[in-house]
Amino acid sequence: MAWSLGASSNSPPFAPAVGANAIPTMRAAFFIGVFAALGAIAQGGSISETVGTGLIDGVSISPLGAAAGLFTAALFIALGVSTGYPIPAAFATTGAMVGVGLALGGNPAWDTYQRIGTFWVSVPFVSATIAYTTASLLRNDSIPETAGVPFLGGLVGFVLANVDIAVFPGEIGQRTLSRFVSAQVGTTPTLFGTIDVVMILTSFVVGAVVFAVLRRSMERSVEGGIRQFLVGLGAVVAFSSGGSQVGLATGPLEPLFTTFAVPSITLLVLGAVGILLGAWMGSPRLLQAVSREYSKLGVRRSIAALVPGFLIAQAAIALGIPISFNNIIISSVIGSGLVVGSGGVSGRKIAFTLSAWIVSLGGALLLGYGIYTVLTMLTGIR
Repeated sequence: MAWSLGASSNSPPFAPAVGANAIPTMRAAFFIGVFAALGAIAQGGSISETVGTGLIDGVSISPLGAAAGLFTAALFIALGVSTGYPIPAAFATTGAMVGVGLALGGNPAWDTYQRIGTFWVSVPFVSATIAYTTASLLRNDSIPETAGVPFLGGLVGFVLANVDIAVFPGEIGQRTLSRFVSAQVGTTPTLFGTIDVVMILTSFVVGAVVFAVLRRSMERSVEGGIRQFLVGLGAVVAFSSGGSQVGLATGPLEPLFTTFAVPSITLLVLGAVGILLGAWMGSPRLLQAVSREYSKLGVRRSIAALVPGFLIAQAAIALGIPISFNNIIISSVIGSGLVVGSGGVSGRKIAFTLSAWIVSLGGALLLGYGIYTVLTMLTGIR
């Protein structure tokens, strides 16, 4: 499952850079594997826990249940690849694990479903809106590109300073860079009694450094600077995709590893290795195919399509919500494309894709339930 995610779901972040000839295909595949694997280890814990233990109440997923769930999800993903309509891995995995959990005799976790469902429904609208706004900013003649693009880079840097990364030690295993710096300073002043001044200053410093570096690069060459930002943004989004996607592969195994008292980081490393190998071995073909679609957007609108991917993926990781990168990227592409009109947007394909997503969620639930029930009858194992 991790291999298939590395080969498919983690590829879109670098497709715009390949389409813009900013980076060769094989080098992009190498970077996808490295950054997605790092993201899986540094940020994958919350998603893995939700998929493994948060979707069903009252029971723990058995090894046979985990196998049935992973098989069902992989089957739907393979079906999507073969038909050309990408099936969101998060939808398929969530549906499959809920179906298996119900077959085990568990109770629906309604609060979790409400939280996940609200996020999923919001994603297309939020992603398309951010992409449209970003594309409009980049196309606005009154805003010089040497200011607009560095501003976006600074915004990405500001957010990066405030995302949880395992490399910074903290009370619960993870800490943001801004909070880590604040802890090293010691007692720090606050605004309004709640806002840590050092954290805010650290975030602005990181954003300002990214802004200055990108501004200097664009002053030398506008097109060169934009391409460098596109590659850097692809790396950041690939890192985020690894953190948000690895849990879809490792989550079903969480109860099993907990039973054997194996640290969660071991499971994340296992998923990261699968993603790394999948990206190196399977992503070049998909990169070539997807980059042709992205190249129609152009470099600037490709940037607009990736910014929401980073922001929404980080929000999902912070909330522990499994999310589909296909959902984010497709919505972003539509939003950035609408800046130049709706002529290139196929309403029929959008409707078919939305239907496929809904069918994948419900179908995976039913199939997961059925496959686990059949396996139990055949083996006598629960």
